[in-house]
Amino acid sequence: QLLLEDSGGGLVQAGGSLRLSCAAFGGISTINVMGWYRQAPGKQRELVANINSGGWPKYSDSVTGRFTISRDSAKNTVYLQMNSLKPEDTARYYCKFLSMSGTETWGQGTQVTVSS
Repeated sequence: QLLLEDSGGGLVQAGGSLRLSCAAFGGISTINVMGWYRQAPGKQRELVANINSGGWPKYSDSVTGRFTISRDSAKNTVYLQMNSLKPEDTARYYCKFLSMSGTETWGQGTQVTVSS
């Protein structure tokens, strides 16, 4: 069974930076897409960014130019570098891996809080 361990969240002032990491353990099969989602209180979970097996990233409009997603396929790890953070980025961030067979696996989430 594939398990994901995400980390790197915390409390930061507006304009600051954080780097999230998500590593896979256990029954690792070929991973296709690695991504980050977030969910703020009272809101639906939304896609922040993802990156496919070819290394092509996709970003939501709200984070384009501020966040960078990268992956180390050899380590089955995905990263999210978040710069110029804003209070509206405050949310719980979840990583999600999609295998080649279409199986989704979610991490437990890491809290990001941006103070104004």
